[in-house]
Amino acid sequence: MRKMADDPENGEGTAGQGGIAELDIKEAGSGPEHHASGRNIDAMLNVGLQVQIILGRSRMPISQILKLTRGSIIELDKKIGDPVEVLINDRLVARGDLVKLPGDRLGVELTEIVKDYVPGND
Repeated sequence: MRKMADDPENGEGTAGQGGIAELDIKEAGSGPEHHASGRNIDAMLNVGLQVQIILGRSRMPISQILKLTRGSIIELDKKIGDPVEVLINDRLVARGDLVKLPGDRLGVELTEIVKDYVPGND
């Protein structure tokens, strides 16, 4: 390990005075959990991602937003029957149609998977 400026062995301060500690990190993949293929994706399969369904958007001045009350209607930029957008971690990945599920629930039936999405081209 390299000596830092606040290393007491270096004679230039102590580690308890806001210095930066340096850690030894083993080379990635050197432990027993590393598989020969190098592609152990199983560890990522339970990672939660944020999924959003965008029904539409609207732009309003602050003065109009402050007047909103219960029962107010906000006009969106989409029409009934237009596909909704499916975003995963704020990235457009698909479009689909709203469907009614049992128990008065809503779902999305995917109709298009968006490939090679370039931000700003929608």
